[in-house]
Amino acid sequence: MKILKGDKVVVIAGKDKGKEGIVQAVYPKVNKVVVEGVNTHKKHKKPTQQNPEGSVVEMYVPIDASNVAIVDPKTKKASRVGYGVDKDGKKVRVSKKSGSKLN
Repeated sequence: MKILKGDKVVVIAGKDKGKEGIVQAVYPKVNKVVVEGVNTHKKHKKPTQQNPEGSVVEMYVPIDASNVAIVDPKTKKASRVGYGVDKDGKKVRVSKKSGSKLN
């Protein structure tokens, strides 16, 4: 999986298509990511002794990693991710669209 926690991504498919957000969690075994502000669901919490009235909590649900693309830092548009070698000989992630290094 080429998407990491902290990356800025844009949704390219689904009900939230076009929205941008920061990746909060990555689940490589199931190929899913949690993106801030995308794919929100409301969960109803039962009343407890600590919270006697109960509540409705809005939570972010994982979205498939194939439905998001990394935002290119130079062009600010969706781009694919490749790998390259920097000056020190270290392997780094590179944007396919502009060739700029991703942090």
